[in-house]
Amino acid sequence: MLNGASSSGKSGIVRCLQHVLADPWPAFGVDSFIAALPARMRASNGGVAFAADGAVQVGPDFMALQTAWMAGVAAMARAGAGIIVDDVFLGGSSTQRRWRQALDGLDVLWVGVRCDAAVAAGRELARGDRVPGMAALQAPVVHDGVRYDLEVDTTHTEALVCARAIAARAG
Repeated sequence: MLNGASSSGKSGIVRCLQHVLADPWPAFGVDSFIAALPARMRASNGGVAFAADGAVQVGPDFMALQTAWMAGVAAMARAGAGIIVDDVFLGGSSTQRRWRQALDGLDVLWVGVRCDAAVAAGRELARGDRVPGMAALQAPVVHDGVRYDLEVDTTHTEALVCARAIAARAG
């Protein structure tokens, strides 16, 4: 389970993890989950909204579908698949609590992906597919109260190096 702010480097780490892990590990990310939602949910109070300053607000319809998505990811893991999750814990420890509930009984490696806010903001601008300000707003929130087994910092460390550290810990 990788948690970090937008543009912190999670997606790059995921691709590298899939390369270095011996077995095939499918990856599921919150960005793909959001992209799978009906378009009307990206423009409603009940869904998910992206403000001009980069703030992300989620409503009850989003939360209900996210809970179902979490249960689906957990079901795949319970069926024997190794799973990599790339998420942004907008609720900090409350999001981790929801994931812990969904993943109860499974062996999970909780990984915090950190990145200097200025570096993440530069990546955000270079990506061109994020609302400017998202990375800076999320950086302090997503790690608030979250407990990790391992933390990596992509500010000056390449994704492959981070992936190898995670793979070594995953055993």
